[in-house]
Amino acid sequence: MIPARLAYFFGAYFFAGGAALSYWAVWLRDRGVGDAEIGTIYMARQFVTVAATIAVGWIAQRLAGTRGLLMALLAGALAMVVAYEFSYGFWPNLIVTMIWGAMWHPLLSLGDGNAVAVTRERGIDYARVRVWGSVTFIGGALAAGVAVDRWGPPWVLYLLGIGVVLTIPAALWLPTPASRSAPADRGKVRAGELLRKPTFVLFLVACGFCQASHAVLYSFGTLSWRAAGIDDVVISLLWGESVLIEIGLFMIGGALTARFGAVGMLALGAGGALVRWAAMPWLGTDVAALVVLQALHALTFGATHLAAMAFLRQAIPTHAMPLAQSLYYGLASGLVIAVVFQVSGTLYARFGGDAFFAMAALAGISLLATIALARRWKGEALI
Repeated sequence: MIPARLAYFFGAYFFAGGAALSYWAVWLRDRGVGDAEIGTIYMARQFVTVAATIAVGWIAQRLAGTRGLLMALLAGALAMVVAYEFSYGFWPNLIVTMIWGAMWHPLLSLGDGNAVAVTRERGIDYARVRVWGSVTFIGGALAAGVAVDRWGPPWVLYLLGIGVVLTIPAALWLPTPASRSAPADRGKVRAGELLRKPTFVLFLVACGFCQASHAVLYSFGTLSWRAAGIDDVVISLLWGESVLIEIGLFMIGGALTARFGAVGMLALGAGGALVRWAAMPWLGTDVAALVVLQALHALTFGATHLAAMAFLRQAIPTHAMPLAQSLYYGLASGLVIAVVFQVSGTLYARFGGDAFFAMAALAGISLLATIALARRWKGEALI
């Protein structure tokens, strides 16, 4: 029953993400927001998300449990879904989006923190419950595509709202770690304490730079492939392939992590990213080659994410998990990616497909940080 409750949380949360991510720009355009303004909205949301995730982690660190905080954030997110219904033009959508980012995105940090701690305590395979987030992400994206085609852009928001509503009971039923420290102990760990530890910083750099190296692909992959004359149906299949391969990795992720360890999985992710992005400028317009390169998503995203969760399971005690997760999501998966997304636009505008070489350089930095991490960390707890 515990794995099902964890899986339901990831499934509900990522259904909303899948419904909104692929078609949110379409919804904003339909509400009178220009393309340049859409970029500004995305950038503002990302930076608000970073600050909110870290702040929520700091708050969660001082609470006896996170369920009340989860419900407060969900209430705010649902209120923003309603506010979106009445938002037209740039400024209203910018304001609502900034509040939305502060409410919705920290939920994943809290939920993942609970999941990592609970799976560690009960000997549950984390990858087997996390995989359902990838499954429902595809479902949400497909549902949005069909709904927009049949009923128009407003349905992007309606599906997002359905996802938020489904996440409410998921948060209520989300299992919490059985081991609870005394309040005095929970308050002892500070963000600065973790960030002063070279091992934790190397972990953030290794994960953050590998995940951020996807920026050019996420932002301009479709545009690049269309410019090369690749059919839209083929492009959609290439994107779908990457997520399906990711799901396959998650299904065997527990065994792989047990075999290679957290640092070994990080090395697989960074090494796969180095190969993938270095090959893109040469082979990124050949469909047969792209099938192979998209399959590497299992390593560049999937292995890296599983490595991050495995590292946190080993290195961080339960009472410090909310703070550590918020730093991971806020800095490695937030701030670094936000900066690289901004730079990637300039790189692609100037160099086109050769911008992938810069992403290969980021993967190289990730690999170097992983090697340094392997030399410094032997699986011990950091605090």
